[in-house]
Amino acid sequence: MQNTMQELKELLEKAVQQIANKHKYKVPDDFVVRIERPRQAGHGDWATNIAMQLAKSFTVNPKKLATEIIEALPKDKIIEKAEVAGPGFMNFTLTSDWITSTVKSAIEKGKDYGRVNDGNGRRVQVEFVSANPTGPLHMGHGRGAAVGDITASILDFAGWNVEREYYTNDSGLQMELLGKSAQARYFEAIGRGDEVCMPEDGYQGEYMTDIAKTFVEKYEDSLANKPLDESLKFFIEETCEIVLGMIKKDLEDFGVKFDLWFSEKSLYDKNLIEPAMDALKARDYAYEQDGALWFRSTLFGDDKDRVLIRQNGMPTYFTSDVAYLKNKYDRKFEKLIYVWGADHHGYVPRVKSVNKALGHKDTELEVLLIQMVNLLRGGQAVQMSKRAGTIISLREIIDEVGVDATRFFFVMRRCDSTLDFDLELAKKATSENPVFYVQYAYARICSIYRELTERNIAVPLIADFNVSTLINPLEITLATEISRLPEEIAKSAEELAPHRIAYYATDLAEAFHAFYNAQRVIGVEESVMKSRLLLIEATRIALKNVLGILGVSAPERM
Repeated sequence: MQNTMQELKELLEKAVQQIANKHKYKVPDDFVVRIERPRQAGHGDWATNIAMQLAKSFTVNPKKLATEIIEALPKDKIIEKAEVAGPGFMNFTLTSDWITSTVKSAIEKGKDYGRVNDGNGRRVQVEFVSANPTGPLHMGHGRGAAVGDITASILDFAGWNVEREYYTNDSGLQMELLGKSAQARYFEAIGRGDEVCMPEDGYQGEYMTDIAKTFVEKYEDSLANKPLDESLKFFIEETCEIVLGMIKKDLEDFGVKFDLWFSEKSLYDKNLIEPAMDALKARDYAYEQDGALWFRSTLFGDDKDRVLIRQNGMPTYFTSDVAYLKNKYDRKFEKLIYVWGADHHGYVPRVKSVNKALGHKDTELEVLLIQMVNLLRGGQAVQMSKRAGTIISLREIIDEVGVDATRFFFVMRRCDSTLDFDLELAKKATSENPVFYVQYAYARICSIYRELTERNIAVPLIADFNVSTLINPLEITLATEISRLPEEIAKSAEELAPHRIAYYATDLAEAFHAFYNAQRVIGVEESVMKSRLLLIEATRIALKNVLGILGVSAPERM
């Protein structure tokens, strides 16, 4: 129905222009025809409120304008029925040709069904997770990983040239603390714990004890023979690599692969800080005062200007972010998407102000904030993890419920809403579990194909599809859900809303299960069987594509 939707929009645009020319009305420059699916069943396939939008500009009653627009539409095209509702809404019921075009499009396009070209090949970077390499990923990082990865997949399906990036905060005080923590645990492991104390705010999880054991196995007690200050640098670098390896393994097992792991340290190693500061100075958004370099953040609504370079010549944490942002644009990305934890909400205005200061539009940078996850077991809160210290690790969740359920559950709600994740529900092999429910729809379709093979019945060709045989409302509902995929991709990409795809997957599965439970496919009149088989093949393709976007498997048997 995506092509039909576009055709309807074009017909409405022509009708509006025709009326404007006739009455010498001026169509507003920002006018766009927007259509949506009616909220209530029985109100047709599409609805629009353009008559109400244009009524003021045209100085005409919206209901009267809606009637005139409908009268200006051609009667032999795609519209079966058009009517005015309420104060000026227009509802449209389309001819059944859209069902044929939907089924044909899905089958012919296969793995590309649902793709749209809204991005038009533009380059977009999605930077997500980017957790400090100081310990295992926790469930909040896991939700950010799922949101970022699935958002990137949606953008790819929407015609963008997507790159996934992880920004490694491998410099600064937290790395020194990591090294000191590993150093203390190492000395404990070799029986000389009284020589080095664990920092008061050090990293306490059991994983640090495991890392210390790794050092002992590799170096025995030789590291203790070096001066503490000298060995600290070694502990920092080596522990960072070990933890980063843990993070990479967890993400890879979670189905997340990055195009680039970008090191914060490289900004300094490659001398990228000074050019970024110069760029701000050149646009008069940075100035020197009292021996420090300041960013004019008050020009963007901040309560005070922010320090970039301290009096002692040392950069602030903010400095790296400025240089990193400039570097992204230097790499010719046309849109930047950051996926951050909700605790970073106060930092969003600052990075957006730098974006403006560097001469870029607000629309070129967007930030998704990930709210917290409440982990439950049968409705009761799960206690903290001993291995990770004070958090539940992503690895623990994956090991218990699997990758499929974890990814799906993490995007079942808007990312800016708190998520309740019930481990027992995620493991259920019943329709209560949404990921099982969707996968089971796919497996059911595959079982029909196995039965075809057993009965030696040939798979029909698209030419065998006869829309006149599909008269049951459940068949029409299923076709409608299949047709929604391209528009859901477009909306999800526009809104950066991966939860929409999880909702859509559930809606599509629900429509199929309702059809399957009420209608026979094999063993009915041949022309009906062929049309229904083609309808469920289109369903199978849509289900597989949407599960692929979600990074969830499509099992043929369950």
